[in-house]
Order: sequence, then C-alpha cells, then structure tokens
Amino acid sequence: MSTDLAWLLLCTALVIFMTPGLAFFYGGLVKSKSVVSMMMLSFGSLGLITVLWVLYGATGIGTLGDGPISQFFGNPFQDFALTEAVQADDDTLGGIAFGASFAIITVALISGAIADRARFFPWLLFAGIWATLVYFPGQAWVWGDGGWIIEGKGILNGVGALDWAGGTIVHQASGAAALALALVLGKRKVGFSKEESAPHNVPLVLIGASILWFGWFGFNTGAHADTEAQTSLIFLNTLIAPAAAMLGWLVVEHFREGKATAVGAASGIVAGLVVITPACAHIDPWVAIVLGALAGAVCAVAIDLKFKLGFDDTLDVVGIHLVAGFLGCIALGFVAKYDAEGLFYGGGFGQLWSQFASSIVVIAWAFGVAFVVGTLIEKTIGLRAKEEDEIAGIDLVLHGEGYALNNQ
Repeated sequence: MSTDLAWLLLCTALVIFMTPGLAFFYGGLVKSKSVVSMMMLSFGSLGLITVLWVLYGATGIGTLGDGPISQFFGNPFQDFALTEAVQADDDTLGGIAFGASFAIITVALISGAIADRARFFPWLLFAGIWATLVYFPGQAWVWGDGGWIIEGKGILNGVGALDWAGGTIVHQASGAAALALALVLGKRKVGFSKEESAPHNVPLVLIGASILWFGWFGFNTGAHADTEAQTSLIFLNTLIAPAAAMLGWLVVEHFREGKATAVGAASGIVAGLVVITPACAHIDPWVAIVLGALAGAVCAVAIDLKFKLGFDDTLDVVGIHLVAGFLGCIALGFVAKYDAEGLFYGGGFGQLWSQFASSIVVIAWAFGVAFVVGTLIEKTIGLRAKEEDEIAGIDLVLHGEGYALNNQ
C-alpha cells in the first residue's frame, strides 16, 4: 500500500467518525426527551447516503459531461453500483469512499435545524432526494472534472472559485437547506426562546465538538495537496482557525452575557472549522487566526438572528454553517495568496466575483430544492411530528427512551 493511499483511507475514517461526533454535538444540545431522535437523524444519514453514493452518487449523478444538462447533472445509471469502478487497479475506490464521508456529514448537518420536531422516515426521504439533487451534482461542480465552479464557467467569467474542502457545497448548502426546512416546519411548540433552549448535556456537546475537530484534520487534508508544505499548511490552519474562533466567540459572549460558556466554546470551535474549510490551503497562518477570530465573533452574533427574524433553526445551522461558510469563501476573494491571489495580494475583482457568485448560486439551489421537497413531504406524509408527541418528547414515540434512569 502506498503512503498516499494509507493517508487517504485514514482521512476517510476520520471524516466518517465526524458524523457520530456531530450526533453527540447535536444530541447534547437538545432536550433529554429528544436526544435519541436527534442522534438518529445523523445515523440515518450515515446509512442512507452511503448506499446512495455507492449506487449512483459517485460515478453517476456526480460525474459531469459537456452537454447542456450533463454539465450540471450526470447520468444516475452510469456505472451503477460501481460495477466498472471496482475493476480499477488504482485508488479509485478509496477516493469514492472519501467522497462518501463528505456526502454523509453534509446531509447530517441539515438535521440540526429541525431538532425536537422531525419524524425519522420522512427525514430519510428528504435526505435522499436532497442529496441526489443538490450534493451529488454539487460536489462535482466544485471539485469534479468540468465542474463549472472549479473551472470558472458561465457567470464566473473564466475565474475558478477557490474552495478547498467544501465551504460552498458542504456548509453553505447545508445551511441554506436548514433555513428552508426551518421555515417549512415552523417553530417548536416548546423551546423557541433563549431561556427554553438550554442544552440537556453539556459534556456531550464538548465530546462531540472534540470529535469534530479531530476528524476535521482528515476533512481538510484528505484531498490531494501538491506538496508536503501545502499539506502542512492545511493541517496547521485547521488547528489555529478554530482555536482563534473559540476565543472570538467567548469574548463576544463575555461582553454580551457576562460569562464564557462551554457551549459557546464548542460552537466557536465549529464556526472556526467551517470558516477555514474553503480557505485552509490558500492563506497564511496569521490570516487563519484573523479569519477564525472574526468567524467566532460574527457567528456568536448571527445565531440570535433567528429570534429576531422568527425562524426556528434549533441548533443554529444557519448561524454557524451558512454564515461561516459564506465568510470563508468570500474572504478568499480578498486574502487568497496561494493558487490564486485575492484583492489584498494584487489580484483583481475577478476572484472576488467568482467567490461571491458561486456561493449565491449554490445557496439559492440548495435552499430552493430543500424548500420544495420539504413542503411536498410535509403536505403529504408529514415531516413534522404530532403536536402531542412533540410536547411529550418524540424519543418515546419514534425510537424509545434515551435515559431509562427509573429502570436502574
């Protein structure tokens, strides 16, 4: 086995581990009576999206052509179930496994917006359709051969957008979909206020954030880098940006609420990981510190927008993933130094426009698909749990108790 393949498979395992980490992070943030339901949305994604990716995502919908439609959506029956890819004598299957890990967690991220009130099997239906229409083709736009984002086609005017590991199709897309589902499902019957939103298990939140940070090193360094120096830069930036973001979040929290909380620290870490995802290979470490601190501070403020605007994004997917993902992508138009130059390093406005336009298109597509699909599911089989089940706690109805303490 080559060193490159060994590293790829290790990074794949790290990213797959991130989805259970996300389940811990999300599970600790909700109420005890819906912790199992919350975690099952992530594990459901782990099961369903893996299968769909192997059947038609990796070499079907996610493989683009040159035609008017095929340049945006591949043929789902092309190499169905990897019957051709399995014959390759290189690391093709390892790369497909790595791609699966990204698809899984992207879909799982969305579920945080509908915690405490979403039914499991309708969620799986939504997850499968959204992944098929948004993530599978979208990842090819960003990283695939002939992708319009990476090659700067159409409105990007020949300038490819920079996005090392998924600021657009992972974080902005999941954040936009989360906003759409929050609007479709409406507010929780109980819990839509700062006072009622206290997490039931803060240690679980910290464990989840730690696993996410650990796995993110695989997330950002698993993609092929040109040199060892670039890989080292990516690894270092993945370490320092979330550290700075945690500090930025806690400073805002201290001045706003008079204390620095553990949940704030964990949320700041995630915001820093999100913002560095598109930028990790393209900026110097000192810029990563500034960008991380800015993301932590901005997201600490942004999460309160849901109370002012009235959309119930339960676990702040919009305020963290959409906002920090957008910030990281747009920042590259100013501070990119490697592979392309932003405005501050002598580049023109072309890179900034490419970063902005690609982000807006992905956000609009991800939101639109999620809103339409979510509405259709809600109006037919019902995506939201019954009111009485929601108030009592949906764990017992959908999956069983998370904490059977009375049975000890």
